[in-house]
Amino acid sequence: MLIDKTILLVTLLVIVTGCSENKVHYDGEKLLKLKCASCHNLDMPPKTYKDEKAPPMMAVAFHVKDFMKVSSPSDKRPKFINFFQDYVLYPDAKKSFCDKESLASYGVMPSQKGKVSKDEVKAIAEYVFDFYDQDKFLQQMRVQAAFDVLPKGEQIATKKGCLTCHGIDKKKVAPSFKEISKKSSKEIVQVIENGSRGKWKGFERMTMPPFKGKLTSKEKDILINWMKKL
Repeated sequence: MLIDKTILLVTLLVIVTGCSENKVHYDGEKLLKLKCASCHNLDMPPKTYKDEKAPPMMAVAFHVKDFMKVSSPSDKRPKFINFFQDYVLYPDAKKSFCDKESLASYGVMPSQKGKVSKDEVKAIAEYVFDFYDQDKFLQQMRVQAAFDVLPKGEQIATKKGCLTCHGIDKKKVAPSFKEISKKSSKEIVQVIENGSRGKWKGFERMTMPPFKGKLTSKEKDILINWMKKL
């Protein structure tokens, strides 16, 4: 019986140990910021700098996706991940998809072997492939373009979340900006800073939270001037 119990205990330990190894999770986003941000700009769209050490990560992802040859779309993700792993650990100009000018400008990246494991690179590659997506980027650009053409006051109202409760010319859970614009500028500023409750007929039970410190004086002026023009 003692032997049977020992065998059972060893078996359980092997199973538990095996399960714990399988549960190791690598966070690709965190690893990307930790391991890559010192050289690559990670923004989408990226910011560019005069003395940047390496191309923006979005440019890397888009370039590899565009020039990597695959027999079917379903092969693109695994091939991208395999390429990413191989190049990060064993970089070589012959493997690069960069044009000659970029290679001359940035040079071949140094091997990261010993600084990052193969599993960590795999997690980073998976995140990079999924996050830096052309369709997602184009949609983001369309949203940004639509925002950029808005009047400055409406941009502020959008950024600060005002349009969640207030419509521009129609009421929502709070009066519209067009209705609010009938108040004096001084009173509007007081309400923005200190909040209010019971000031509007039909909205007596609604509370406007204070926004003191959340808008600059210039932003308040732009917002009120925009409302007054409605």
